[in-house]
Order: sequence, then structure tokens, then C-alpha cells
Amino acid sequence: MRIIMEPIGVVRTQAEKVPRHWTVSDLEGRLLVHEEYRQGLRDIKPGQKIVVIFYFDRSPVFSPELLVQTPPHRREAMGVFSICSPHRPNPIGLSVLEVLDVEGSVLHVKGIDMYDGTPILDIKPLVLEGRSQET
Repeated sequence: MRIIMEPIGVVRTQAEKVPRHWTVSDLEGRLLVHEEYRQGLRDIKPGQKIVVIFYFDRSPVFSPELLVQTPPHRREAMGVFSICSPHRPNPIGLSVLEVLDVEGSVLHVKGIDMYDGTPILDIKPLVLEGRSQET
């Protein structure tokens, strides 16, 4: 089986260095969604939290020695599926971001842990305990 995905947009941020994870990020930026998907953003509102699925486009090719890694903030080696490393068999990342504003096909967001130019694969609402997160 072969899986092919196309980005729906791209991340924009002025930061040269980004936090290691969205849970420790106050960094603001924009998600530029391709115009053809604009209608899909119609119900996203400021204050809402969204899940952004993205492609780690700067990660090296995965190899078996990366199945166990020592994260920079840990002392012990851990299995890749127990950590949030960008060095993965399928370099897919996930971040939960706060929507600050919506302008057409641009989402202004807070909590960015992605580099400028990172391809966005999908955006979903944050769902907790079977309900969409609403503010």
C-alpha cells in the first residue's frame, strides 16, 4: 500500500528557533491554507483550539537506529513511539494551537512549535471527552 498526501497549506512564523513542543509554546504565527480549502475553515472561531497535523519536512530519513532515542529534555533513551521526536518512520507531527483570528484562508494562531514553511496536512477541532472544545 502506498499513501500519498498533499499539503493543504503552510505554516508562517518569524521565529528562527521554535519551542520543542506546543505545550511549552507561546509563539504566534499564521497557518496559510490554500484558497481551494477556504470554505473548510468557515466555522473556526477565535478562541477555539485546533489540532494541526503537519509534515516534519526537515527531518532526516528514518533508519532503525532511531527506534530508540534520548530526547534533549530527558536522561534516558526511549522508544520513538513514546516520544515526540521529529525523527520518525512517518515524519508526521501534531500540535494543538489556539486560534487568535481568522482572515479568509489565514488562521492566526498561538502555540506554534513548527518552523516557517512547514507543510500542513490537516486541521481538526480539538475534541475532549466526545465534545468539540468551545470557548
